[in-house]
Amino acid sequence: MIKLVVTDLDGTLLPTGTEISPENIEAAKKAVEAGVTVTIATGRMYRAALPVAKNLGVDAPIITYNGALIRTVSGKTLYSSYLAPELIREVLEFVEAQGWYIQTYSEDKLYYPEKCVYSDRYEAAQLVQGEAVGWQGLKERTEEVTKLLCVTDSGDETEERIAILRERFGDRLSIVRSNANYAEIVNKGVSKGEGLKKLAEILGVTIPETMALGDAENDLSILKEAGLSVAMGNAVPAVKELCDVETGTCEENGWAQAVDEYVLKGR
Repeated sequence: MIKLVVTDLDGTLLPTGTEISPENIEAAKKAVEAGVTVTIATGRMYRAALPVAKNLGVDAPIITYNGALIRTVSGKTLYSSYLAPELIREVLEFVEAQGWYIQTYSEDKLYYPEKCVYSDRYEAAQLVQGEAVGWQGLKERTEEVTKLLCVTDSGDETEERIAILRERFGDRLSIVRSNANYAEIVNKGVSKGEGLKKLAEILGVTIPETMALGDAENDLSILKEAGLSVAMGNAVPAVKELCDVETGTCEENGWAQAVDEYVLKGR
């Protein structure tokens, strides 16, 4: 019997922003009323995920920054994995030399070299505001940095940059694609899957009692770890191949369909 449901956000629970469909909210409410813990595992910033958690009615710790930070809705940090300042500066110098766009997250604040189409798109999609501080400003803001994010124009470009970054930093960092245009850079050992294991331990839930839902490559780790893995109908092929079951698409409220079928049915 499922006791913990951990869900990705973008492309899984909601298409973009913070608005959750009434169907998904109702399914989450029923699950909580049945004694199930429902929470979030996302690549988003904590402050960008928090409004979604509140809209969903989640009162459990949430996994953010792809597992680098687990923090309660009230703001208590339960786990963190911050990048080393010297490694941050090394990555930034390399990316600057390539002429790529990158943004950083220090103390749950968003920073980028200059305001541009990439920062504008990200802020619009995540409903957050960042600050342009220049390359030197990025190198100076190294306190509590959970991840770095390269934003590109296409999936092919993202894959190319991930390959280059892995060749240069793969022995020290984990670089994954969270969607077609995002290459996420976090500490080795950091993943949504590790976040699930840590959270389950905190809550006293066994792994077979967990269910995870996702759609993108950065969800693979959590889907591998969960007792029951659910692929969204819009998931990338690698996710569908890995998962135990498949549900409807994000736009079809596949999330609610999965909760009704695998969590609530028979309770």
